[in-house]
Amino acid sequence: MADLSYLDAVILGIVEGLTEYLPVSSTGHLTIAEKMLGLEVDDPAVTAYTAVIQLGAIAATLIYFFKDIGRFARAWFRGLGGAEERRNPDYGLAWAVVIGSIPVGLVGFVFRDVIAGPLRSLWVVAIALVLWSIVMVVAERAHTAFERRGAVRGEHTVSPIDGLVIGLVQCFSLVPGVSRSGATISAGLMRGIDRVTATRLSFFLAIPALTAAGVFQAVEERANLARLGIGPMVVGLVVAFVVAYASIAWLLRFVASNSLLPFVWYRVGLGALLAAALAAGWITAT
Repeated sequence: MADLSYLDAVILGIVEGLTEYLPVSSTGHLTIAEKMLGLEVDDPAVTAYTAVIQLGAIAATLIYFFKDIGRFARAWFRGLGGAEERRNPDYGLAWAVVIGSIPVGLVGFVFRDVIAGPLRSLWVVAIALVLWSIVMVVAERAHTAFERRGAVRGEHTVSPIDGLVIGLVQCFSLVPGVSRSGATISAGLMRGIDRVTATRLSFFLAIPALTAAGVFQAVEERANLARLGIGPMVVGLVVAFVVAYASIAWLLRFVASNSLLPFVWYRVGLGALLAAALAAGWITAT
């Protein structure tokens, strides 16, 4: 594989930062960007690089939600030691994040070779972009039904069961094109959780999932990553951090007064365009 240039690193960092938390699939967009840059999307070094620069987006999440994360952690540890502390709503939400992070970790580890291999195809991305858009539409309709009944729930009602359900749905995001945030936010909406809370919960669930994936890939593919050079790696991480921080702030403002439907139309359009390009032979799937 050709060396990764600094320009490549900047472009991939921007794509990662922009798409990691938007429900449009960061893996799908990174795969498309890598292909357009002339990189081999199924090269182990490229796969590892895209996982590692996610740590930049995770750093943005940790800083943006630093106070919230500290509050949840204190509630969780205190709740482990006393029944009175378990009545704190933050204790239940903390457990939701812990429990919700387990399924994707297990599934991702067991099927890691499939995820890094056969699923790294642009045909998979195109199909998943369109099919998961249907799920997002269903989630929006379910949320509307909850609103009509006055049954939409806020952050203080999030339970470990919510975390388990959302965590199981998060496993679908291992398929490029589905979108981790698209999966978790949709699951939250279908559970009757309001959009802002579902989005915040999606961010919290991203921390253990993406950190584990990035660290595991960095260790497993350290020899391949060394070929790319420390410079491009640092550039990709920094750019992803800056762009992701801005993306988090924008998305929280957006979902406060808007549905996910604009993202649905974008996903369907991109998926259709990508499928057409593949069918015409303008680009290859891998």
